[in-house]
Amino acid sequence: MAAAPGPAAAFNPVPLAYRTTGAGTAVPDWLNKGDNAWQLTAATLVGLQCIPGLMILYGSVVKMKWAINAAFMSLYAFAAVLICWVSWAYKMSFGEQLIPIWGKAGPSLDQRFLLGQADLPSTGTAFYPPLAPLYPMSTLVYFQFVFAAITLVLIAGSLLGRMNFLAWMIFVPLWLTCSYSVGAFSVWGGGFLFQWGVIDYAGGYVIHLSAGVAGYVAAYWVGPRLEKDRANFPPNNVLLTLAGAGLLWLGWNGFNGGAPYAANVVASMAVLNTSICASTSLIVWTSIDVLVFKKPSVIGAVQGMITGLVVITPSAGTTFCEAPRANITTRGLFHFLLNADFI
Repeated sequence: MAAAPGPAAAFNPVPLAYRTTGAGTAVPDWLNKGDNAWQLTAATLVGLQCIPGLMILYGSVVKMKWAINAAFMSLYAFAAVLICWVSWAYKMSFGEQLIPIWGKAGPSLDQRFLLGQADLPSTGTAFYPPLAPLYPMSTLVYFQFVFAAITLVLIAGSLLGRMNFLAWMIFVPLWLTCSYSVGAFSVWGGGFLFQWGVIDYAGGYVIHLSAGVAGYVAAYWVGPRLEKDRANFPPNNVLLTLAGAGLLWLGWNGFNGGAPYAANVVASMAVLNTSICASTSLIVWTSIDVLVFKKPSVIGAVQGMITGLVVITPSAGTTFCEAPRANITTRGLFHFLLNADFI
């Protein structure tokens, strides 16, 4: 006769994926599911700014003969940056310090590394421990990747109709490695500017200032468009320009809302501040068009919207008001280069 079974194990109605009992389950004790979900959502929104947002915007705002090349520049940059990012650039930007402007290069593909708690080892100071968001390192690697990708895509806006695509293929990994990683580590990754207390909330300097300066310098050295192209530069599809601009605007919620590394009240304020500034800038720019040129302009409204989004980025979730002022001129140059006649 079979022996009677022992006492039944205690029934736990909570599914395994939602338990937080530490080792041996799918959810470690340090994981905050809300923060992780929001950070992945924010990263996806920023990714949508690149593809298809700026891809559509660039492809529609230039002449028809440049549309495919302009859109492809964005698509290629997004893919190329990801491979470079996980191969060596992430750790150069957010890893252990090599020198005050650079982290130690290395791959970010090890499973134990990606599944462990997110950590920025060089951000510790005499007063605070290193930053350690409550989600996996894989989430942080992807979130910072889309920021790096959109920086290269922004630079592409200054080179539409100027640069050969093969040259762009070489430029992307070189600039990411030699320029973006320096700014990211110096300001965000624990480098010398971080240690000095410099605050860049969501990329006013790391992304927009560096992209604006790089775009200006690249456009200068690549050279001007042909005279016939500079004399007449109409967009090939205004409706698609608006579609791309709309994706860019709403994607900016992830840009500024994800910057606190958590789903908190700062993220909420940043999202609201972002749209208020974009709306104000769009209305002001359109009003100036009416006053000066006697009629509103769709392209002018889009430029105003983007300018507002950029201006609020350095301080969307903080009380600092000085940062956007320095960024207005840089992004203004960035947009001006798209239609500049003198270079």
